[in-house]
Order: sequence, then structure tokens, then C-alpha cells
Amino acid sequence: MTLRTPLCDRLEIEYPIVQAPIGSATCPDLAAAVSNAGGLGHLAVTWRDLEETDRVVRETRDLTDEPFAVNLVLDEATTVHDTARHLEVVLEAGAEIVSFSFGDPEPYVDAVHDAGGLVCQTVASATAARRAVEADVDVVVAQGLEAGGHVGSEVATTALVPRVADAVDVPVVAAGGIADGRGIAAALALGADGVWLGTRFVATEEAVVADRYRERVRESDETDTRLTTVFDKGWPGMPHRVLENETLERYDGAGRPPSGDRPSEDDVVATTGEGESIERYDEALATPDVSGDVDAMALYAGQGVGLADDVPSAGDLVDDLVAETLEASERLSALAGGDSGE
Repeated sequence: MTLRTPLCDRLEIEYPIVQAPIGSATCPDLAAAVSNAGGLGHLAVTWRDLEETDRVVRETRDLTDEPFAVNLVLDEATTVHDTARHLEVVLEAGAEIVSFSFGDPEPYVDAVHDAGGLVCQTVASATAARRAVEADVDVVVAQGLEAGGHVGSEVATTALVPRVADAVDVPVVAAGGIADGRGIAAALALGADGVWLGTRFVATEEAVVADRYRERVRESDETDTRLTTVFDKGWPGMPHRVLENETLERYDGAGRPPSGDRPSEDDVVATTGEGESIERYDEALATPDVSGDVDAMALYAGQGVGLADDVPSAGDLVDDLVAETLEASERLSALAGGDSGE
């Protein structure tokens, strides 16, 4: 039994496993490790300056001969560069796959295609998936509300994926709450052609996250996350799923007041390596250079967090996920009376 789908053919990857663009936790080492193991590694560059964007894309290209993706968020509330110019830098640096999220990709699809690249777009409904395909997107990513980080969906992954798969004729990638091979097999059974894992890759050796953040991911379970809008300093109004923590406890204790009236709103809870203050309710990600009360920050994680109970290398994780998926698929085949040896 092999693990190959139309997504593999479209993206020229060995396995239909995509490392999600988990913000500042992404880096060349992580993306290249995933791609070298047969999956699709990912860089998030929206908040990086143009010079840094060029550097990390080129460095990743130097570390792998395999395809990898670069993500750009399109929501104007959070972009720090002109998207067309940022995309130009991404493509000139050698990215061949570009993923877009939280916005309309149509103005940018032709530029990617003209450079010989492919476009992925994250969607939250079958209607949005159809619009993406009408814009000539090559792959759609159906993100369910179980996902960690910023979330655009109000629909669970298990309900969303079949709807999207029925709506479009391009490869569909399932995202949200998937963290092991059983989840991958389930997503494929629902009609997906691949999976998109974020939280599970936070708990890898290469992810650029603070030790305490990684520890919280390892020790948490499926009931320890919350979908909220409370960490809104930097991206107002965008829902996000995070681990429960002291900041949320304070917010609950005060009756969940609106922005401007929240408890300890101007507290500086941590500091970046460059000396920039991170206030309570900031959307900043806890990277290794952050000092202070990491536990009080936005610790992004999806509902699959309970399955992230160790910290392997990213390459070993891909290998494990493939083995687990094949095992789960063989079990299903046996239950259906099939011959798992074929």
C-alpha cells in the first residue's frame, strides 16, 4: 500500500502532508526538513521585512531540492508590505508554490502562474472554494474551526472537507485538528487529497518557538484550547484558537469586557530579543528570543494538541505520520473485507 494522491502529483511531492505556515515558528530548517522527508514544508513571511523574506526563501532553497511553499496573509489589517511587491520578492527568491489566506487571491494568481508557480488558497466554505477555483487557484485548503492559530471558519473539519471536495475539481487539503495518521486517513476518507498540520509541527525540534510554548503544547489536551478574539493587538477582530492561560482567566473573571476595558490591558508581559514590548492581549508568537511571562501570551494550538506528546525532528515526524496513515488505512481496508496486502 502506498500513500499517494492527486495532491502529490500536482505539487510534485512524495506524501500528501503539508506543514502549515505557523507564523514566526517557521524557518528554513523546518520547511526544508519537511520537504526533504517527502512532505511540503512551508514558510510564513507576511510579517518579515522584504530583505528577510528574500533571505529565508533563498536559504530554504539551498537546503532542499524539493518543493516548498511560502504563505502570504492578504488581510489588510495585518499586512506590513504591499502584497504585490512582497509576492514579487517571494517569487524572485525561488518559491514555486505560494499559499494565500484571509483574503482574495485573484489579483495575485496570474503573477504566480507567470513565474511558473502554483497557488494554494485557504477557504472556510464550499462557496469560497468555488470562488478560489474560478480565480484559477491550483489547490484549495479547507480549514475547519478546530485549527490552531488564526481561523476563518465556523464549520468543523469533518463537515467542511466533504462539502469542499464535492464543490471543486482541484486537489483539496484538509486542515484543522489533524495531528496523527488516524486523522490523515480520516481526512482522505472524507474526500481530501492531503492534510495541513500546524500544531503538530510546533512540537518539533526545528520549530522556532520558546521552550515553554512547546512544553505547553506537549502537556495540553483536546479540552485545553479556546476559539476567541481576545488576543487582538496586531490583528483586530480575527478569531484565533489558543491554549487556556492566565490572560484568559483574567478576562473571564472580569466578565469578558470589550477591548479597552479588559483587565491589565496595558501590562507588558514579555519582551522580544530586539527589546520590543509584548503587551497582554498581543497576537505575538512566543519565539525563543522572548523573555518574560510566556505563559501569559497567545499560545496558538488546535484541538489536536493532545496528540502532540513528543518532540521529534520534523523529518522523523513526517515518517511517523506516513506509517501511521498506512496502518490506519490497512485497518479500514481489513474492516471492509479488503486485502490489506495489495
